[in-house]
Amino acid sequence: NMFGDIITDLGAMIQGGLGIAAGGNINPEGVSMFEPIHGSAPKYKDKSIANPVATILAGAMMLDCLGETEAAQSIESAVEKVLSEGKVRSHDLGGDSSTIEVGDEVVRKLKLSL
Repeated sequence: NMFGDIITDLGAMIQGGLGIAAGGNINPEGVSMFEPIHGSAPKYKDKSIANPVATILAGAMMLDCLGETEAAQSIESAVEKVLSEGKVRSHDLGGDSSTIEVGDEVVRKLKLSL
């Protein structure tokens, strides 16, 4: 697990930071676990500045693992649209949008695609 954590942290930097990187501990024969790479980030508690994208993408990874590929792809596409437009960005990506604003924008994009 230690080496996996190191590799995922490095991969997160290539993707754009810990705020957008999700990871999974995959067990093809049993239960798998998915999480944002950044962990719980307690220093951001009650500040509404944490980037929810990694958590959202961890959920998409879980759906994909459960065979809900279309749902996972829809979520990933919504996140990609929000990030590429750049109108709603969390603090870690140079914006001033709150956690809720970023999450709501992803949901809005997702609803538009359905």
